[in-house]
Amino acid sequence: MSVNVPPGVVVDAPDDGTPLIHSARKKAPLLPWPDISSRAKWSVSSFKFGFGAECLRDGDPDTFWHSDGPQPHFITIEFPRKVAIQKLSIYLSYPQDDSYTPSTLAIRAGTGPSDLQDVRIVTLEKPDGWITFDVSSEPNEDGDGLSPVYAYVLQIIVAANHMSGKDTHVRGLRVLGPIEDNAADGDPFPFHTPKFKMYETIR
Repeated sequence: MSVNVPPGVVVDAPDDGTPLIHSARKKAPLLPWPDISSRAKWSVSSFKFGFGAECLRDGDPDTFWHSDGPQPHFITIEFPRKVAIQKLSIYLSYPQDDSYTPSTLAIRAGTGPSDLQDVRIVTLEKPDGWITFDVSSEPNEDGDGLSPVYAYVLQIIVAANHMSGKDTHVRGLRVLGPIEDNAADGDPFPFHTPKFKMYETIR
């Protein structure tokens, strides 16, 4: 599926052939995939006081999650219902964070923390800015893009840092759904009215 990206955003393909979208701007790029981050509960494996999970979603690139514990470090995102997850957008800055910058990310998904399965490994070389990539590397049925991952829980593991750094910094993170919201739960007849959406889940 061909998708237009805004000016200043560059698309390239790493060794596994799946595209990475780069934006050198500090502000999160305007992309066509919907941001579903606010639907989930966020937690991290460890953090220094004042640099917790809230810094991942505050929209301020000058704040960051700072891990403070043994490796591997990870971010866990738990949804109250099964959702379709297409992409992740992550803001990293090697020029600012040096050895705190992740170099390898492992993405896991599942129905709960105890049954997570690896769905994607991403290797980054001195990233600086927002990087957006598909959560899955499996082609979709039409063969013109990659399939979304259907899960209750998504986990991003920092498997390695640049220069073998110990702790890690992540300055922003967003979870993006598919452009077509036609199968949030694999339902062939989804309801889209505001009234239905209001009472779709119990919080």
